[in-house]
Amino acid sequence: MNGRFAISMHILTLLAKAKGEWVTSDFIAGSININPVLVRKEISNLRKKGLVVSREGKNGGTMLAKPATQVRVSDVFLATRQGTVLGSARNSPNPDCPVGRQINRHLDSLYQEAEEALIRNLGTSTLADFVHRFD
Repeated sequence: MNGRFAISMHILTLLAKAKGEWVTSDFIAGSININPVLVRKEISNLRKKGLVVSREGKNGGTMLAKPATQVRVSDVFLATRQGTVLGSARNSPNPDCPVGRQINRHLDSLYQEAEEALIRNLGTSTLADFVHRFD
C-alpha cells in the first residue's frame, strides 16, 4: 500500500463523520498530523476522482461528493494507486535457463491476480462500513 491511500481514507473518514458539514484542510491536517499542503494535494486528487467537493473562501472546506454508503473502499484504492501492489518483476534472469526465461512473465501474471483479488475484496466494503469502526 502507499501513504496516499491511508491519507485519503483518513480524509474521507473525517468528512463522513462531519455529516455534510464543510471541513477545512487545516482541521484535516491537524487530525492526520501532516502539512495542510499535502492534505490539499490529496483533496485535489479525490475531487478529480469525484469523491469529494470543495469550496474556497471563509466558509469553505471539503465534503463528500456522495453518501459514504456509495463510496467503496476499492474506489479510494484505485483513486490513490501508484503502480501495482507488489511491484513488477524487472530483474534480468538468464534467458538460457528454463525458469529464467519465463519467470518475469509468470510473476507479472501472479502480481496482476493478487491486485485484482485485493480490489475485489476492498470492493465488498464501503466508506460507511469503515467509519462504523470508529463509533
